[in-house]
Amino acid sequence: MDFEVGQVIKLKKGHPCGGNSWEILRVGMDFKLKCTTCGHMFMVTRKLVEKNFRELL
Repeated sequence: MDFEVGQVIKLKKGHPCGGNSWEILRVGMDFKLKCTTCGHMFMVTRKLVEKNFRELL
């Protein structure tokens, strides 16, 4: 999969705030994602993102 900084993606599971879209802030072995609803940011492994990826928004 080819991900780029600035893309907005949808994952299998949503965020507890009710949002389900994530903006990519950093790409590499780890991804830094930001919830587009509440702004919460966190780091997650590339493997987990590729496994849970649903669609590009």
